[in-house]
Amino acid sequence: MVVGDPHLRRSFIRSLEVIGEATKNLSQDLKDDHPEIEWRKITGMRDKLIHYYFGVDWDVVWDVVKNKLPTFKRQMEALLREIDQC
Repeated sequence: MVVGDPHLRRSFIRSLEVIGEATKNLSQDLKDDHPEIEWRKITGMRDKLIHYYFGVDWDVVWDVVKNKLPTFKRQMEALLREIDQC
């Protein structure tokens, strides 16, 4: 199911762009220490959204929002807890 509201679609896209940009700015050591997180896919999606806006596959975006982001959120929460313990 793809969301029909264009404002909501744009907010999904922008949020994914910001997440992708943020992951680009993380240290390579941090990424290497957490290979379970799909860093390349995250930054790759950001690149596609930024550069191929008119070719966005909304079914893929919706799949990421619905199925991938909850896992990514849990991974980031665990990573932040780990960092806080250091």
